[in-house]
Amino acid sequence: MMEADAAAPARPGGGGGRGLSGQWADGAAARPRTTERHITVHKRLVLGFAVSIVALLLVTMGAVLLSVRGEECGGGDGRAAAAADAPAGRAANGSARPDRGPAGQPPEPPAQEEQAPEEEEWQRRREPPPWTRLRLPGHLRPLHYNLVLSAFMENFTFGGEVNVQVECLNATRYLVLHAHRLHVEAVRVAEDRLAGALRVAAFFLYPRTQALVVVLNRSLEALRSYNLKILYDAPIENELLGFFRSSYVLYGERRFLAVTQFSPTHARKAFPCFDEPIYKATFKISIKHQATYLSLSNMPVETSVFEEDGWVTDHFSQTPLMSTYYLAWAVCNFTYRETTTKNGVVIRLYARPDAIRRGSGDYALNITRRLIEFYEDYFKVPYSLPKLDLLAVPKHPYAAMENWGLSVFVEQRILLDPSISSISYLLDVTMVIVHELCHQWFGDLVTPVWWEDVWLKEGFAHYFEFVGTDYLYPGWNMEKQRFLTDVLHEVMLLDGLASSHPVSQEVQQATDIDRVFDWIAYKKGAALIRMLANFMGHSVFQMGLQDYLTIHKYGNAARKDLWNTLSEALQKVGKFVNIQEVMDQWTLQMGYPVISIMGNETADNVIRISQEHFIYDLDIKAKDPGLGNHSYLWQIPLTIAVGNTSHISSEAIIWVSNKSEHHRIASLDERSWMLGNINQTGYFRVNYDVRNWKMLIDQLMRNHKVISVSNRAGLIDDAFNLARAGYLPQHIPLEIIRYLSKEKEFLPWHAASQALYPLDKLLDRTENYNIFNEYILRQVASMYLKLGWPTNNVDKSFVQASYQASYQHEELRREVIMLACSFGNKHCHQQAATLISDWISSNRNRIPLNVRDIVYCTGVSLMDEDVWEFIWMKFHSTIAVSEKKILLEALTCSDDRNLLNRLLNLSLNSEVVLDQDAIDVIIHVARNPHGRDLAWKFFREKWKILNARYGEALFMNSKLISGVTEFLNTDSELNELKNFIKTYEEGSAASFSRAVETVEANVRWQTLYKEELFQWLRKSLTH
Repeated sequence: MMEADAAAPARPGGGGGRGLSGQWADGAAARPRTTERHITVHKRLVLGFAVSIVALLLVTMGAVLLSVRGEECGGGDGRAAAAADAPAGRAANGSARPDRGPAGQPPEPPAQEEQAPEEEEWQRRREPPPWTRLRLPGHLRPLHYNLVLSAFMENFTFGGEVNVQVECLNATRYLVLHAHRLHVEAVRVAEDRLAGALRVAAFFLYPRTQALVVVLNRSLEALRSYNLKILYDAPIENELLGFFRSSYVLYGERRFLAVTQFSPTHARKAFPCFDEPIYKATFKISIKHQATYLSLSNMPVETSVFEEDGWVTDHFSQTPLMSTYYLAWAVCNFTYRETTTKNGVVIRLYARPDAIRRGSGDYALNITRRLIEFYEDYFKVPYSLPKLDLLAVPKHPYAAMENWGLSVFVEQRILLDPSISSISYLLDVTMVIVHELCHQWFGDLVTPVWWEDVWLKEGFAHYFEFVGTDYLYPGWNMEKQRFLTDVLHEVMLLDGLASSHPVSQEVQQATDIDRVFDWIAYKKGAALIRMLANFMGHSVFQMGLQDYLTIHKYGNAARKDLWNTLSEALQKVGKFVNIQEVMDQWTLQMGYPVISIMGNETADNVIRISQEHFIYDLDIKAKDPGLGNHSYLWQIPLTIAVGNTSHISSEAIIWVSNKSEHHRIASLDERSWMLGNINQTGYFRVNYDVRNWKMLIDQLMRNHKVISVSNRAGLIDDAFNLARAGYLPQHIPLEIIRYLSKEKEFLPWHAASQALYPLDKLLDRTENYNIFNEYILRQVASMYLKLGWPTNNVDKSFVQASYQASYQHEELRREVIMLACSFGNKHCHQQAATLISDWISSNRNRIPLNVRDIVYCTGVSLMDEDVWEFIWMKFHSTIAVSEKKILLEALTCSDDRNLLNRLLNLSLNSEVVLDQDAIDVIIHVARNPHGRDLAWKFFREKWKILNARYGEALFMNSKLISGVTEFLNTDSELNELKNFIKTYEEGSAASFSRAVETVEANVRWQTLYKEELFQWLRKSLTH
């Protein structure tokens, strides 16, 4: 719905309305018109036939005359028809006022009659009108947009005039493009030559497909160009998509800004356009605004025209060919700092004046310059625009958006104060920037043809987060190590559900577009790209990407284009692998395989390798023939090595393509163990026979360094998840982590922490939880004492420390402290309480930066309400965005249910908690065993509000649904979830389906495996 008309600025030429009534809109012009003139001709013919009975001569003469007259009446081509603008009716609901001329008078009759138009193909075939379908009909192709905007920040409205040069590919008199929640005032269509305008019969909005339909009196001719001019206005919404507003407080004064978020389908909320990625065009944008503001867009300002009334119009340079979803503009009163790359690209970071003054954007600005140069060198394709602006905004639905030349970031993911930011916060900021800059090539320069292959841009950007960060910090080993815990292990949790989907999935309706933007596209896409790079060889893979970008720059590409280019790259080095044949199995099938490697007792050196579809809930596989059949097969690049107590062989690669295969391994004997998926480069799990698992556990206990860091982490993650799904006995993973007391590397500890977390949440409300708790504390205790706590380095920034290779050690210490405090180590609790008390009494925060979040959370959970109030006060008073985030999350750690309820209710107040942060508050309360039921109840009671706020924003609803439900594990909670879904069936169906499957698996695990686990723990603790 639109705001009241009074809120919209007046526009010239906006007389009465012209359009189609709402009742007729579905079948607009479905049958040919019969004019009064045609009826008159037929009557005259009948009269002439009657007169012929009286006088033959008169009949003959009359027939001739009527024949000539009939040709005159029916033969006009309509070119002399008067051109007419068509003023709009109310756009919000797709209705329009009756056809009227200027000043409300009926339209002037045309100079001569037009021939009734021929039926279009869809009419002849009796198909639904083209505006009722998801995809645009393809009759027109936009070539260039000239868009002029006027932003009225005093009442949050804007007016626009868009002139679109289109090429007609197939003759049509129905112009279908996108527009949503816009008040369209007038439409004009003209030929791209001196012949003048074409008469617009009517236009209307079709809200179900967010289409604007313009009906002409005659068809556009194929292979000709036309100009479509549309006048419109709309509010600058107080939401998160389209052209929306945000605010911040500076020196006690609230200031406003307006910014766009168009991906994937929200450009149509800001201007009528062909809002699909395939429709690339050039854009020329002009923005008129008050002189107290500045405006930004994808390209630099070409000229600025100042007016006497305090307004200015900025005219931006023309863009290269680009899609609508990464077009962008902003109106704000920010300040900036800038730098320049060695190739002359000007980089500016715009933010609140106080943040710029404090230097909070300097880190992002510095690494952006280095990363642009890195990508130009890696891809061998220059950055394509003369400038790149980074815009830090207080409110945004996502971490960032890769608009070409104007990337927008939420403040928490780009502003960094070195004096109060931890290594983990620095890492978050770094990786978000690396991701968005990769999109300037993968996504902006080369764009997916359609949303089914969104992973072609998001998977690459996610993969390069780790490659690019390795360039900045070579000692951090991001691609080889951190990728495993942050991407591979995480997405395999999601992709092991029966409700998962292929990384390339069909998009058949509008709701499917939002659904494809999930961790399967991002993280599985990245994991498959990493697997591909490893089996191709990184240098050949890089060469293939260079060719792919060069061939398809400024255009669109599908996955087949990528596969072909990579296959050709392999052929250049003498390797012949059909990449499409291999990768289609990974991208067009959901899920992933578990490889089982079994020794053969009857034949030396022979092993049996089998593959099957990994599913957490094996009962579902038994019930669903589609999941249980043998059609799920992959071509698997299995790397394998053989080891013993002191040595491991070099890896060999075996391509596994059958359900079961036998292979001879030359170096295998009875004292050797086998290890599959070396360094976890493949997207699959590996299981072994019990004998091999015991030998691997023994190797870890004796000399874990024989096995690589990556494989130690992989063994931990595979064991925990194989046990959770019932492939392994429950004690195997717990036996594996006994070696951790000797582990000095961060990655295996991190893998163990992540694997223990869901198990902890399954058990944290059980009566025997203390047994599990005690076992974990025993594994952590010695390393906790060995590492100790970090010293206070408030005067030494982690940005500097990171260059001194402190990352691995500091992250290891942080991980161990987090485990110790989470599971109740007394010394850890005392240390956290002491640090909090010192802060309160001295009002000086001397808590080490890298453990502040742990200390805040532990203090809030252990200490009284005064500590909660103190943290709440600090949350309001701090201006550092990194500190604000961890203070807010700490408030969710309280054991006091009244405080948790209070926080939940405050989370929906946008003046207190930013819209994008409210979801995190609800999820963190749900992770607290004292608040899980409160968050679940709050979610159900406030669902309508939450869905209205976040329903259209990618990720947000699915993140919220998953976060609130993933640790529900009782029959009663499962029934509550199912009943809730029955009540609120609309929207988020895929997310709710995943939630039900997850909770069902939790309940199943409690029934089948909980007691087995506790029995082993009791036995283990008594020895």
